[in-house]
Amino acid sequence: MRSVADVELSPPTVRGWPSPSAWEDEVIYFLLVDRFSDGAEDGFLDATGAPVPGRTPPYRPSDNGTAVATAPGAARWRDAGQSWVGGTLRGARSKLGYVRRLGATAIWLSPVLRQVTAPAGQPASYHGYGTQNFLEIDPHFGTAEDLRALVDEAHAMELRVILDVILNHTGDVFGYAVQADHNTGALTDQPSYSPTPYQVAGWRTPGGALVPFTAAGAAGVFPDGAVWPAELTDPATFSARGRIRNWDDEEETTAGDFETLKDVHHGAGDVDHYRVSPALTTLTRCYQYWLGFADLDGMRVDTVKHMDRGATRYFASAMHEYAQTLGKDRFYLIGEVAGSRELGVEVQELTGVDAVLGLGAAAAGLVATATGAGDPAPSYFDLFRNSELIGKDSHAWLRDRVVTSVDDHDQIRQGRDHKARFAATPAGPQRALAVLALNVLTLGIPCLYYGSEQLLDGEGGDDRYIREAMFGGEFGPFRTRDRHVFDETAPTYREIRAILDVRRAEPALRRGRQYLREISGDGSTFGPPTGFGGPVRSVVGWSRILADTEVLCLINTDVDQPRSAWVVVDAGLTPPGSVLSRLYASDPAAAPTLTAQDRAGTSAVQVTVAPGGVAVYR
Repeated sequence: MRSVADVELSPPTVRGWPSPSAWEDEVIYFLLVDRFSDGAEDGFLDATGAPVPGRTPPYRPSDNGTAVATAPGAARWRDAGQSWVGGTLRGARSKLGYVRRLGATAIWLSPVLRQVTAPAGQPASYHGYGTQNFLEIDPHFGTAEDLRALVDEAHAMELRVILDVILNHTGDVFGYAVQADHNTGALTDQPSYSPTPYQVAGWRTPGGALVPFTAAGAAGVFPDGAVWPAELTDPATFSARGRIRNWDDEEETTAGDFETLKDVHHGAGDVDHYRVSPALTTLTRCYQYWLGFADLDGMRVDTVKHMDRGATRYFASAMHEYAQTLGKDRFYLIGEVAGSRELGVEVQELTGVDAVLGLGAAAAGLVATATGAGDPAPSYFDLFRNSELIGKDSHAWLRDRVVTSVDDHDQIRQGRDHKARFAATPAGPQRALAVLALNVLTLGIPCLYYGSEQLLDGEGGDDRYIREAMFGGEFGPFRTRDRHVFDETAPTYREIRAILDVRRAEPALRRGRQYLREISGDGSTFGPPTGFGGPVRSVVGWSRILADTEVLCLINTDVDQPRSAWVVVDAGLTPPGSVLSRLYASDPAAAPTLTAQDRAGTSAVQVTVAPGGVAVYR
């Protein structure tokens, strides 16, 4: 479509798939469409659990590294990671059974709208964050009907679908004129941030040529050049202030370009008196269209931290109101807000987004806790406490306000020059179950990054290495080519499924308050788990409490030996003499029951957890 005026937003006669009553009940599975599935894997299981024949054989451990065994082969594999690999919406649809059987209840799709065409020799926009047309699906991924069919089948399987969307910027749709850089004075067509706009040379075309930076110039290169819909071809759509250089400057990171991505001007004014730009109105209408067309359940909004608060509030209000006309009373907007708890809470309160992705370095703290690299209280559990600091009086306020994860597609916390999945770290495979259990059994809406359940171990100098193609192709997992890893017999997949079965059955694990428990080695002196300045090698236990139910969760941060400890429980709910039954244990030999005893004036249970193990009792 050329114009947003062509979009029909009248509510359909059939109401949309209803929203969940509580989003903290959900478990999200995030996948990059290009890197997930092409539907041609041999032996994967369909929605009914029946095997499907295909051309790509399953991965075997002996395949590890075969694509990089020679220098030319390694170069070919690395180069493939910068381009389209071949995952599609139809491929993702074919794996809904895989995702559902794992225990996830919602799928987060990476952006699927039409992307810019990369110049020869430049990385492709396979990830979806370089949009060129906001009203079309990128043909690499499929068609609009493919998206709708995926959502329809997901709903039939009681899976919700969250679409990743971008408001902050477009792809690299125009080029700057050669001019003096504001900061260096050097002549360049790649200027760094300036408080005032730079001169633009013209709209980009797929062949690399530039055409006049006008609506008429854009019309001459439709549909492959410039930006669409037509309402965005007004040059006033863009801030045109050059690349962000100082990532700590709020004005610069709000109005500057992310590398070659072009910043959209959303409007002006404070949050209560924000004057919305035509560009933001257009983008909002585009996303309302996709909400209704595909019957989406939520959206993850990219780079909210770098948007004006007033712009985010406008978008959140418009999307929520439109969703209500479709019967979606809890259409969920998840904002990407990397930063402190205070910032995350502020953004939610001021803008109306329903949750934030990450909070106060939650992912890093989660990993530090599960690996024993940091004391659990300051590293992770305190992020969910201290009601005075976040201005909320409930221990469980964050349960549906933050999306937690271990791995993701850009690993911002690791910096710009090195990226690695958790399983690539020393002892990562042995620690994976504990870290994933900590993720899904603590407060927040847990999100699993595709392939974590198969221990994918991508590592390298940029984002491509943590974006392996699960289905194989030229950039396959474990440095292979043409091998897939949709293995439902894999140990980590099976154990996560068992843990998520328990989470689904126990409301306290989804909605309950959360308390890090003190431990003791001798049963008389208790304190929070600590490494006393070194690694923590012990049992870490926490309780989830809802009404009169206490569920005790345990992990062992030591992967070399079992660890035993006395762990405090709630003396009112679980007084001495109470018996807790095992709901799950990674070690089949774990005690089937625990009996609370009076230890040093408190109620406690004595537990033993296997190396790198997990256990849950109620």
